[in-house]
Amino acid sequence: MKLGLTLEQLGQELVCQSEVKQDYLVSSDKMRMETYGGLPILRVLDSAGGDCMEPLELNSTAHRQLGGYLRIPAHYYERMLKERPELLAYNVNSWLSRAQEVKLLRTLDGTARAMLSNRYWCVDHLELLQASVPVIGNMLGVSVVSCGLTETHMYIKAVSERLQDEVVPGDAVQYGISITNSEVGMCAITIQPLLYRLICTNGMVVGEHLGTGVRRVHKGTQLILPGGFCAYNSPGISHNRQFVEQFQEALKEAIQGAKFGELMERMRLATQAVIQAQDLTLLLQKIGSVFGLREVEQDCVLNHLLASQDMTLYGLANAVTRYAQDVASYDRATQLEAVGYDLMTMPRRQWEHFNEIAVPAAAA
Repeated sequence: MKLGLTLEQLGQELVCQSEVKQDYLVSSDKMRMETYGGLPILRVLDSAGGDCMEPLELNSTAHRQLGGYLRIPAHYYERMLKERPELLAYNVNSWLSRAQEVKLLRTLDGTARAMLSNRYWCVDHLELLQASVPVIGNMLGVSVVSCGLTETHMYIKAVSERLQDEVVPGDAVQYGISITNSEVGMCAITIQPLLYRLICTNGMVVGEHLGTGVRRVHKGTQLILPGGFCAYNSPGISHNRQFVEQFQEALKEAIQGAKFGELMERMRLATQAVIQAQDLTLLLQKIGSVFGLREVEQDCVLNHLLASQDMTLYGLANAVTRYAQDVASYDRATQLEAVGYDLMTMPRRQWEHFNEIAVPAAAA
């Protein structure tokens, strides 16, 4: 598992962010993009053409959401952003002037970080952390092993030393949970099972298909804008006691590990699925195209597989999660932890297919 922030460090960073965050409700036709020093900035104008607030830089998430809202193809938007920012501003302004929808504009320290629907339900990271800590802290043997905070997500990963078993002798795994949230519309609030391999501190995030996950989308009631612009202060989940209680109960239930035995059996089955392919590079290419491993990632996973000398499906999945510790992005590391589990639990027929196609042409 990728080493991220401690729980204390996460809390401190979220408190600091809370002091420089502000949300606004804005009519889309009041927004205008301009270039300054070759970089796009976003202005929010009043009826007289003056600024309602200081102009904002846009981060990558806000750019993607603005392009998606205006239906500008992503590759064209990115090209204009890099090569012709003035052309990007012209196109954006042309489409914004034709729209009159209320948008939730989320900012952080003078930067536009998200442009969302006015039905977006704001559940901020700090609130969710404050709801999670009492539950985790009161459960015997449960501890937080890693936290992550990125431009788009917050992660809290905890494991239970009381739920531990061996896949094979000497290879112990603990059960845990991963809590994920996004303040900028990139994912729902989720609680997913986590498998933590003690021998190498690899982590696997378990998919939701076992019925073990909890998911709550950020969709709420429509926010009304009185005029073209106003600051918006979310009431927060502290005013929604029902949600807090439901979330905490779901967290308690998830960490009990009702499916731990079933998950262990899946891991043990993967130790019996031997890699028979003669061309491991080709095997990684085929698997990568299905499970979303980039070419450079395939090479790194192969190196970890060869180093482990565990030529089974279990070994391959662990090579993916071992590589997750090496990547710089906590977002990508968590995605790879999920890829490792999906790879390990793929249907037998699919695994046999991968083994069969990864044969050199001369041997076919």
